Amino acid sequence: MVPMDAPQVSMTLPETLTQMATGHWLAQSIYVAAKLGLADYLTDGPQAYQALATATTSHAPSLYRLLRALASVGIFVEQDPGEFALTPLAYYLRSDVPDSLRAMALMNGEEHYQAWGNLLHSIQTGESAFTSMYGMPVFQYLGQTPAAAAVFDQAMISYSSMEIPAVLDAYDMAGVTTVVDVAGGRGGFLAAILARYPQIQGILFDQPGVASGAQAYLAERGVHDRVQWVGGDFFEAVPTGGDIYLLKHILHDWGDADCGRILRTCHQAMAKTARLLVVEMVIPGGNAPHPGKFLDLNMLVMCDGGRERTAAEYRQLLETTGFQLGQILPTQAPVSVIEAVPV
Repeated sequence: MVPMDAPQVSMTLPETLTQMATGHWLAQSIYVAAKLGLADYLTDGPQAYQALATATTSHAPSLYRLLRALASVGIFVEQDPGEFALTPLAYYLRSDVPDSLRAMALMNGEEHYQAWGNLLHSIQTGESAFTSMYGMPVFQYLGQTPAAAAVFDQAMISYSSMEIPAVLDAYDMAGVTTVVDVAGGRGGFLAAILARYPQIQGILFDQPGVASGAQAYLAERGVHDRVQWVGGDFFEAVPTGGDIYLLKHILHDWGDADCGRILRTCHQAMAKTARLLVVEMVIPGGNAPHPGKFLDLNMLVMCDGGRERTAAEYRQLLETTGFQLGQILPTQAPVSVIEAVPV
């Protein structure tokens, strides 16, 4: 890794490829820093690495080497010899800040990391590496592993917090009265909508245990009195009565056949005047870099049938399930808003 304050010099092609191939060094270093809670220990100011080692039950010389490496890329800073402090990047590894990314680092450093180590299996078979390694699909695993599920839920909130403002800026909901958030989790997206649009009432739909657990979250945001919680299975039915139906980062978890089942239950619940909003990364053509292209590989590794899709693939998916694609709105985040209407 190149130090953050190092002179900017061009790397040779072999150097560039070497940096790419050793990316796991940095990823796992960030994970360990998050796991040990190092940023939390530095909230009140710099500390010597020996004190941090005592607090985290770590081998002091090895912890110093970790901190030194992370400081070289701008995560922590060594102010005086052996004494480290937070940096703007390290701030996001704190667990006590609203925009924390600590859970994201934990999630990607544990089961996700192990599954990615078996990417070859997915490429050669087309099957989920996670399912192959853990003996069950990822959502079944999360249902049986509360600690992993808690980290996953918090990580999803972290990702959403980076996307939601951009989505709301891109799509105008003036005139809407009722929004149904399908598989809306704790209701982060719905809460942001209700905060921006006081006239909107919300229906939060998810598995019974998830929907009930959202009440405290929405109460903290002062919108719980405008939300109806409904538990159920989106493969069977979703609530009626919405002007807008939201599917945010849902379809990418599933193959086309399962997506068809979800879309058809939405179609059955929707009035002809209602609109479906699918919020996902839309993969562009050509060789241009886009986060969706590697997120697509992550869905291959983690989910049975999961994938990111192109605009043409979304059009086909929607048209074969009774929808007409209206528009695809890019946002300032990597996601797009795909609007469709039932026909």
